Amino acid sequence: MEKISAIICAYNEEKTIRDVIASVDRSGIFNEIIVVNDGSTDNTQRVITDCKKEIRIADIHLPINKGKGYAMAIGIEYSSFEIIAFCDADLSGLRNEHFLQLTKPIIENKADMVLGQATKTLINYNFNPFKSFTGERVLLKKDILPILENIKTSKFGVETLINLNFQSQEKRVKYVKLEGLKHPTKFDKTGQSQAIREFVLEGHQIVLTVFNNFNLISKIIKKTLVKSIS
Repeated sequence: MEKISAIICAYNEEKTIRDVIASVDRSGIFNEIIVVNDGSTDNTQRVITDCKKEIRIADIHLPINKGKGYAMAIGIEYSSFEIIAFCDADLSGLRNEHFLQLTKPIIENKADMVLGQATKTLINYNFNPFKSFTGERVLLKKDILPILENIKTSKFGVETLINLNFQSQEKRVKYVKLEGLKHPTKFDKTGQSQAIREFVLEGHQIVLTVFNNFNLISKIIKKTLVKSIS
């Protein structure tokens, strides 16, 4: 059986991080669990430390917030196995079947990356234009190592960067619907004004990632044109 590294990146997720870690551990699917605390200012570090008393995890605590991309890259560098599974730290309703849905296509070589979308979200899954931004994804370490340094500086553009890289190489990407999984919106977690500020900041980081990786977009366009002609 293929061995899998689970990476959970957290920033100020004291309310949910314990249950997420416990769910990942309880699944029995993962051979190591790496938790990256991205400079949290709440009690996230204490909760993670408490979890270590009962669950075998490798915890990395960054002294300051470096951004989602950097935290994910640190987790990748620390990981031991070829299959990498990312899981957000603010989820609720995680079940074993969700992890099986995410990992099985990779293990069976039916996909190069699997993206999982929570069904309990603000936007209906079937019409959600942001499905590709999901934090629940499984892929092969060898496919992401070449862009690791770029990932470190991508912040919230990290999913966009990974998606563009896979598209430019015509990798097989599979979407799965994770029934019953809830991913809170920013409005659920913060006040309206703070949520809007965070949306604007993340949007800026995504646009900047697209701009800085226009070479990948060019590759995608060229391959699409060649296919349409042929």
